[in-house]
Amino acid sequence: MRSVSSLSCFAALLLFGCGGNQPDIPTEDLTFPKGFRFGSAIAGFQAEMGCPSIAKSECEFASDWSDYVTRPELIAKKGLYLSGDPLSSGPGFYELYKSDIALVATELHNNSLRLSIEWGRVFPKATDGIDGYEDLKRAADPKALAFYHGVFSELKKRQIRPLVTVIHYVLPAWIHDAYGCHIDFARCKNRGWLDHDRILKESAKYAGFLGREFGAEVDDWATENEPFTAVIIAGYLFQTEQRTHPPAVVLETEAARSVLVAEIEGHARMYDALKAADTVDADGDGKPARVGTVYNLEAVAPADPSSELDVQGAANFDYLINKVFLNATIKGDLDRNLDGKTVHREDLAGRMDFLGVNYYSRNIIPGSAKSFLPQMSPLLTFNVLTMEYDWQYARGLYEVLSSVKDYGVPLIVTETGVEDGSDSGAASRWVVESLTWVKRAIAEGIPVEGYYYWTLLDNYEWNHGMNVKMGLYAVDPKDPSKRRQARSSALTYGKVAAMGGIPADLAMRFPIAK
Repeated sequence: MRSVSSLSCFAALLLFGCGGNQPDIPTEDLTFPKGFRFGSAIAGFQAEMGCPSIAKSECEFASDWSDYVTRPELIAKKGLYLSGDPLSSGPGFYELYKSDIALVATELHNNSLRLSIEWGRVFPKATDGIDGYEDLKRAADPKALAFYHGVFSELKKRQIRPLVTVIHYVLPAWIHDAYGCHIDFARCKNRGWLDHDRILKESAKYAGFLGREFGAEVDDWATENEPFTAVIIAGYLFQTEQRTHPPAVVLETEAARSVLVAEIEGHARMYDALKAADTVDADGDGKPARVGTVYNLEAVAPADPSSELDVQGAANFDYLINKVFLNATIKGDLDRNLDGKTVHREDLAGRMDFLGVNYYSRNIIPGSAKSFLPQMSPLLTFNVLTMEYDWQYARGLYEVLSSVKDYGVPLIVTETGVEDGSDSGAASRWVVESLTWVKRAIAEGIPVEGYYYWTLLDNYEWNHGMNVKMGLYAVDPKDPSKRRQARSSALTYGKVAAMGGIPADLAMRFPIAK
């Protein structure tokens, strides 16, 4: 890899010639360490469906989300903000994965891809009462297993390292009845994370099966994706146009706390199962399995730094949104009642080989004299009605990485990105700015191992369907071939990844203050 200092001089000569009034050449070293992961990210539900020629019966699979976004009764319901887009409008990674992985390798120059293995695709029927790898293998869908083995084989051929999420929000329909629990929350069966003992047992069983089945191809596992902000807030407390999540019920505060505990315990049990089952070192680094989780971190600032009320409200927000889950899964300190009082549980502690950090926004917090939802937590002393969001605050990525460095675990930026369907250059700017802040974090000794851009392809963005365009590659859902079209951000990111750092021309095009 050539150093950025030499690349800077070379790029400056190409761009501006010699002599004359040349712009200042950036002196900041924006070279990333050897072995740094430049990756892109997808999720199975969002990317797999929408195959151009493979039958829907094979391309699609049953899940709580499949039911939730396609039920006419729910699509028509105000407050759920469902697009109504059919699953067939997705980008069809299930069929097109070989050509997509070729783009990852040859155009993006990525050395890693983050993806998920969909539980409902692998096990379309309930696995209650089925134990042991051989019996589970007989219960699994052989076409699903062949598909994922094919993906990993293609990644290996291209020297691309997989990072696999076990549960990226989506649960099998047989374990979570999205429609039934929305309509009659108190009496529905198959309640997902609320069926505490069942989901802990079945999710650990599923994780263990994946570790055994794919351990020779995968070393890096993430148990869950964004367990707090999406699943709990959007699923059990309130829905907004930004995000709704099944079962999409309102102010079920006791259920929300119960789900949080189940997700914390579920992570620990899946961690244990993966470590026990994946005993094969796939990448030759001497470690057969690294297991972490992926957590959405919010940058936080008080609305008025001179106001004690705002400062305390921001501190409480940071604790509840950013720290409660991590304190439990890393330290073993469980705050069951969200009141700041913890109980240490050794069966939860130390189960984090790395922390995946998702980052999208900064929250500007106005404080409140009392909790706006005391039945949920006495620490909710901030005004959600006047809270402001800063969606393109790149420095916030550095801030959240700094905020979790004291946990003492390696960090990976597992998602960050912006919507730029018009290809205005905003996504290219985000690539450069966010990676610059990652490099500055690394320069300060913060152990960041990689960066994954969200997302590889325009995909089925949950309740928004195909209406949110965050892909490095554009996909027109009305195009029967689902042709991929590179956006300028793909060219920008590919250039950075190929060089192993941010070249001078991009640093000058998107200058960032210290």
